Amino acid sequence: MKDSNMTTSRRTVLAAGASLAAASIGMPRWAGAQAPQRPVKIIIGFAAGGGTDALARALADALKPHFPAGVVVDNRTGASGRLAVQAVKGAEPDGTTLLFTPDFCLTVYPHTFSRLGYDPVADLAPVALAAKSGYVLSAGPMVPATVKDAKDYLALARSNPGMASYGSSGAGTTLHFAGAMLEHASGVKLTHVPYKGGALSLQDLMGGQIPVSINAVGEVLPHLSGGRLRALATFGDKRNPFMPNAPTMVESGFKDVVSEAWLGFFLPPRTPADIVARTAVAINQVTSTQELRERFARFGMEPQTGNPRELAALIATDTRRWEPVIKSIGFRAEE
Repeated sequence: MKDSNMTTSRRTVLAAGASLAAASIGMPRWAGAQAPQRPVKIIIGFAAGGGTDALARALADALKPHFPAGVVVDNRTGASGRLAVQAVKGAEPDGTTLLFTPDFCLTVYPHTFSRLGYDPVADLAPVALAAKSGYVLSAGPMVPATVKDAKDYLALARSNPGMASYGSSGAGTTLHFAGAMLEHASGVKLTHVPYKGGALSLQDLMGGQIPVSINAVGEVLPHLSGGRLRALATFGDKRNPFMPNAPTMVESGFKDVVSEAWLGFFLPPRTPADIVARTAVAINQVTSTQELRERFARFGMEPQTGNPRELAALIATDTRRWEPVIKSIGFRAEE
């Protein structure tokens, strides 16, 4: 059954890609009779008031003109975002239930949870990428001002083990594993110091309790102007637009240290390809607006456009990227 579902999912992605090309030209919005007759629910796996919730609500507001029956955000918290994925997995494939999720629920969790409760490929229909964000390695006052970039820091950490530790927002996060990726690429042993959230790691970083921390770009931006933090390197394949003066890890000599956060939309499996395509068109139209770009910029996020095939390929690439990193440190999540 799993192989059959996976084949069906791939066919849906391929058919949706073909339909999306037609939709983009001939039917930019849902025709009245074709639009869902019930409100569209955007299900997220995280609490109201957080970053994912804020982005989801901005998108819901922007999508309302495309869905006359309305768009609402439904917070299904619990199990580190997995409950939301499971809810969409079992929903009616009629276009009224959307999953809005960060990448790690689909690309990292398969390597860390023994009982995930869903198959990221077979149990979801990719629709469109919506947003991307970068990660940054930042130094605090504990690190000498002569350390200007990641290469400088790693040289310091190699010669001074007391400096060879980094904070992150928690064990099992992509930020944790980005540090493991850097450790493997550099050959410098780094000790991970997990916190319960990025704000706490930054607090200790600025207080001089830890030398460096890996955080989302949006978390670090407000603290750069005061000089308490220095951005040593970002983890994207190109310079981050919010930190254009910070080199990438690739520029710093670590060509395989590449990682970015993203959030995307998904529909239940077996959703008809024309519904997937029309939904993708609507999402692409709103993420192309200047208004949404400005709203996302407050979080250090960039709106994205794309089609179901590209999103499916991104999941496959990132899943492969994280597997050897996670295996190398033997990390397993608590069920």
